[in-house]
Formats: sequence, structure tokens, C-alpha cells
Amino acid sequence: MAGAQHGGAETAFVDMCLALNESGYTVGAVTRRNDLRVPRLRDAGVAVYELPFGGALDIYTRHALKGLIRDFRPQIVQTWMSRAAQKTPPWRKNKGAPPYVTVARLGNYYGMKYFSGSDYFTTITPLIRDYLIEHGIAPDHVRHINNFAETEEAGAPVARDGVPAGATLLLGLGRLHHAKAFDTLMRAIAALPDIYLWIAGEGPDRAALEALRDELGLTQRVTFLGWRNDRAALLQAADICVFSSRFEPFGTVFVQAWAQKTPLVTTAADGPRQFVRDGVDGLVVPVDDIPALSGAIRRMADDPALRQRLAEAGYAHYQQDFTKARTVAHYIDFYREVCKKEKIGLI
Repeated sequence: MAGAQHGGAETAFVDMCLALNESGYTVGAVTRRNDLRVPRLRDAGVAVYELPFGGALDIYTRHALKGLIRDFRPQIVQTWMSRAAQKTPPWRKNKGAPPYVTVARLGNYYGMKYFSGSDYFTTITPLIRDYLIEHGIAPDHVRHINNFAETEEAGAPVARDGVPAGATLLLGLGRLHHAKAFDTLMRAIAALPDIYLWIAGEGPDRAALEALRDELGLTQRVTFLGWRNDRAALLQAADICVFSSRFEPFGTVFVQAWAQKTPLVTTAADGPRQFVRDGVDGLVVPVDDIPALSGAIRRMADDPALRQRLAEAGYAHYQQDFTKARTVAHYIDFYREVCKKEKIGLI
């Protein structure tokens, strides 16, 4: 994976490498230098190789990947997102390497020109799978496999410092980016004086969002926590998780909320609308609809029984479809299937 400094896909990449490693498979991770994910992988015993994954003029990464693959001798080379897929050589172009299969994992609707070297595909939603098939990928070469919601163990919820007794605490998780619509979320709570909001994440829009917070008079009620690695403890401390995204091909946050039994309010962005059932395991509102989002937050805050019912149903949905064990089993099943098809031996 190339990857940004912070992000949900980057976190899911690390989580999946660790999950496969914990399951007894030999995993090597190739990524850019990063002070968060590289130490986490190495501390778990995963071999990590750092490459630049630069733009069109970067020929070094592709050359280095050829050598790493020849030395590591994998049966599966799994790429994440478009840059890694574009840089990764298929076996037919890696002279001297034992046979291997390239599997591209797509969490978005990327241009297909980046995946000419990919043999098989996994997608994190049914709609992305449909997109690939519509663009000429054979149905038996693509498998929809859900992200799992891996959160670290939380000994106790984070202390609710600065949140008055009796107030409702919301939690938003994600990059500080236009797509996440934290501006809409802040506008939605502006007229709800007993609602407090924590936003955990970093990104290019931080300064603009902090300025909007102050402009809306929310300085005392909205706190930017920065990038955090204690997702479980934050979710357990919150009364409601709000997922306000404008654009979200999947969105692991809603699954993480379910996993921690935190009641969920989400927009009908592309990812959540495929999984969250309005009034069953969350409240779903239109994208960028400030009155609807404000109303859903008010309704949830005022109804403890509703919060409990939705949280319990969300946890049941998580247990059924989004646990680490289920996701790893689905990946291994697909890997074995493609190895058998390509006659390179079963892993």
C-alpha cells in the first residue's frame, strides 16, 4: 500500500496484515515510511519494507517490488488502492519469481487503467463489485468481502473531560476532509445546546473546521482530538457515534460503532446505505441535510430505549457479518480458490 499519512483505508490495511499474521500466515507488508503503521506492524512481527510509491517518474518502486517479491516468494500479492496496484508487477513480468497471483483490493470506484496487472479482485461493498463487472472483470475473478471492525482492547472508556454531567456526547471519527462533512455535523448541533462533540482525526481541513467551530459559537462544545489509536475507548465514552460523510464508498466507522455497542446516526452515503437499516440498527439521514441530521441526533439523545435497541441490533449485525474471524476466513477461502485456479498450490 502507498497510503496517506492518516486514513481509514490505511488503518484497515494494517488491521488486515495483523489479522493474517495472527492466523499463522507469513505476511510481508510494503508501504511508505510512516511513524504510525510501520511500528505497529513491526511490533507484531510483520516484516515491513519501505518504498516511496511515488508518481510517474518513480521507477525505483516497481523495480524494488520485483526483487522483494522474488525474495519473499509469496503465492498471493495483495495490493491496496490504485497506486500500489499500478506499481506491482504481475508474475508474467517478474522474471525469475516463482508463480504468484496479484489480488487488488478496492475500497473505491477507481479507474480501471491502474489495475491492468491485477489477476483477481476483492471489493468491500457489493456495489464496487458490480462496478468492476460492468467494466469487464469476469464475475468469478472478483469477490465482495466486508471490512472487519478491528478496535484495540479498551480497559475503560476515555474520561469525558469537559463534558458536563447530563450532556450528550457525540463522536465523529475520520479524516478532516470535505468528504467527511464535519462542517455539516457542527452546523447540525449548533442549535442543540446540550450536545457535545468530539472529532477524532487529522487532515487538510483542520484549520477551516476549527474556524467554523469558533464562528458557530461551539468552542466549548466541539473538541478536535487529533489522530487517535484508542477508537474503542472513545466509542465507549460516547453516547452516540455520528457518521456524517458526504462521500463514503464503505466507511468502517459505522461497523466500529456497532462493535462497541455505540448507537449510530449515519448519512445515506454510498457505503453505509448498503448495510445500515434505518430504525433497525441505526438512524439514516440524507447526505448534507442539516435539519434531518439535527433531528436524528435530538431524537436519539432524548430516547435511551431507542439508543439501546439500535446498539443491540448493530452489535448483532456486526457479529454476523463484520468480525475479524469472518473476514479473514473469507479472504483465505478466496486466496485458496484463486491458487487452485492458477495451479500454483494451496496456501
